[in-house]
Amino acid sequence: MDIAYIPSPSRGVLYLGPVPLRAYAFCIILGVVVAVWLGSKRWVARGGAKHTVGDIAVWAVPFGLVGGRLYHVITDHQLYFGEGKNPWNALKIWEGGLGIWGAIALGAVGAWIGARRRGVPLPAYADAIAPGIALAQAMGRWGNYFNQELYGRATTLPWGLEIHKTLPDGEVVKGVYHPTFLYESLWCVIVALVVIWADRRFKLGHGRAFALYVAAYTVGRFWTEWLRIDEAHVYFGLRLNDWTSILVFLGAVAYLVIVGRKRPGREDPASIDPAAHLDEDADAGKADAGPEQKTDAGTVEKADAGAGKDADGKKPARSAAAGPAAVVADKAVEDATNPI
Repeated sequence: MDIAYIPSPSRGVLYLGPVPLRAYAFCIILGVVVAVWLGSKRWVARGGAKHTVGDIAVWAVPFGLVGGRLYHVITDHQLYFGEGKNPWNALKIWEGGLGIWGAIALGAVGAWIGARRRGVPLPAYADAIAPGIALAQAMGRWGNYFNQELYGRATTLPWGLEIHKTLPDGEVVKGVYHPTFLYESLWCVIVALVVIWADRRFKLGHGRAFALYVAAYTVGRFWTEWLRIDEAHVYFGLRLNDWTSILVFLGAVAYLVIVGRKRPGREDPASIDPAAHLDEDADAGKADAGPEQKTDAGTVEKADAGAGKDADGKKPARSAAAGPAAVVADKAVEDATNPI
């Protein structure tokens, strides 16, 4: 008897009143948040402004979602078009189906638009965000778990994934299968760590950290794709995504070698983000302001013993424009401090 150490989820959606909360969407959103957070930290460490990564992500994320869905629908068109199929199902992104190749490709277009608007070199931005993308993928794969999709071949391994679901055509799928979602999720975490380490060790720049992420990811994707049993186009004995992994891997390695020879090292920190000086000026302004204290009148003044005094060490009288109450207060303080 097979024992599944990873039970299948009872459902992939919870309802908050009439509002559905879908685990698939939650995993994607959480991944985006982590990617932007980590990317921002890396960007600032490279000399960039604090909000640049988030501002560019506003362009990259929607483009990436559209690109990922388009790739899935185009390469798996038989699921949505043809006799007995409902083309409107192609819009139901919450049911799963995002191709990482399309997401990265069209997401790069959105990032390019955002980077141009900010005056930021796209390769430098890609290097900063690369490990975050890998972690976002690691989290997004758990959406496949909640949807009970994209699992591998049947297995008797103790970490097998129990699947028990009914397909749209009424067929019941029940058994223990390779948890390819888990394999790819763990691999993406490893890829993120490798990119972070290599970036620190070899000072990768000009898009090479991103190329390393792409090359490393495709190695793991080739293996997990080979394990999967969901319907896919097969050419010369390999699934379409395996061929894509091979081509993308070769392109990423070529980029690493060519750019590494022509442009070793990283970009000049002073040149990657024109908005960085705004953060520096803001920080400098806070430092120059000095400590502040609140007076009894509710106003905030600098705690500087010598501020506002004339050459004789006396505080000059306020003008009438400051208001009668202020003039009277100054006179009372002067009378109290002058010797009789």
